[in-house]
Amino acid sequence: MGKLLEPGASVPDLSLDDLSGGQVSLHTSEPVLLVFFKISCPVCQLTLPYLERVHPGRKIRGVSQNSAEDTREFAAEFEISFPILLDPEERFPASNAFGITHVPTLFLLDAAGRIEKVIEGWNRQEMDALGALRPGDNVPAWKAG
Repeated sequence: MGKLLEPGASVPDLSLDDLSGGQVSLHTSEPVLLVFFKISCPVCQLTLPYLERVHPGRKIRGVSQNSAEDTREFAAEFEISFPILLDPEERFPASNAFGITHVPTLFLLDAAGRIEKVIEGWNRQEMDALGALRPGDNVPAWKAG
């Protein structure tokens, strides 16, 4: 596993399976928020429903470190509708290429295929900047992933 990719780095040239079995490239021609997560992670369980609020206004792709079946159950339970890709549990090629050490880790990618911002864990200020929070949301300021 390498070092966590930082803003300015190029997005690794990878394709992952989505929940329907199709292949999706991590390179896009528009800004996208990649969200690496694990279904058993309490901070992921906190974060993903808030990110659902900004979808479809912002292109979001989840990257699950779990099986397709478990990921489908998670998405149904937490009412996640944005596309989710699968980072195969045997070797975690995307997580390793991005240097993920814990989840959730979010990467805001620009249209040129570069990392614009990295968010590790839960950060209320960053979630608010993404438009995920509403007045009256009683959420912690920060939680490690």
